[in-house]
Amino acid sequence: MTYERGAMSIELATLDLLRAHTSVPVPAVDFADRTGELCDADYFFMPFVDADNLGIVGGTLTAAQRDAYMEQLGAFNREINSVRGKAFGLLAGPGDESWRRVFTGMVEDVLADGERRGFDIGWDYDTVRAALADHAGSLDEVTEPRLVEWDLWDSNVMVRDGRIVCVIDHERAFYGDPLIEACFTGTQMSDFGDPAPFLRGYGHGELTGTERVRRRLYCLHLMLIMVIETVYRGHTDTKQYDWARPRLDHAMALLGRTRR
Repeated sequence: MTYERGAMSIELATLDLLRAHTSVPVPAVDFADRTGELCDADYFFMPFVDADNLGIVGGTLTAAQRDAYMEQLGAFNREINSVRGKAFGLLAGPGDESWRRVFTGMVEDVLADGERRGFDIGWDYDTVRAALADHAGSLDEVTEPRLVEWDLWDSNVMVRDGRIVCVIDHERAFYGDPLIEACFTGTQMSDFGDPAPFLRGYGHGELTGTERVRRRLYCLHLMLIMVIETVYRGHTDTKQYDWARPRLDHAMALLGRTRR
């Protein structure tokens, strides 16, 4: 998809930022090669992380154990978001001073990807654009670019002996609004789990009215990706599409749009 470009460069740049400015545990980089001399792809080596994936073992944990991990993740996510950028958008630039322009452009890229494949998302594409435009003014409240992981789900968290020992997969990072982070999704869509432990660890109270509107726009963006990416992934079944499609309806309903 359009937004999935230069992923390894983003990952390496994000790792550098996190090691320099935070205490968030991230993998070391033993060697990286972007010359194209040995193979026609960028690559890097990192050490094996001797730990369990929280997304895999989460179902075997007690509620208290999982909550403790999510509180730790909230604290680490806040540290990540403490890193300031010079402009919104890609880490490599050129960036933009307007978060509204950057985010609406991100959504447009996803919509254009779907249109290019003639993919049925269950909604007229221009209706989705109109829902975004109706609420885009809420984005203007965001004036300071912050480093966001965006893809920081429990499946990108490695744990051992009650502690988070490594956060992996940083290839989708950019400078934006911290509320777009994955673990805030549950504040508006309960299908993504109870956000309370994460919020406690993050130190974030109840969302304001404008923050709720922004978070709903971010839910729309996420659900569009989860629906449209299925035509790009070559899935052999419709499981993800069938799960994501009604939740796209939910995201639209949160923005005042319902199917007739």
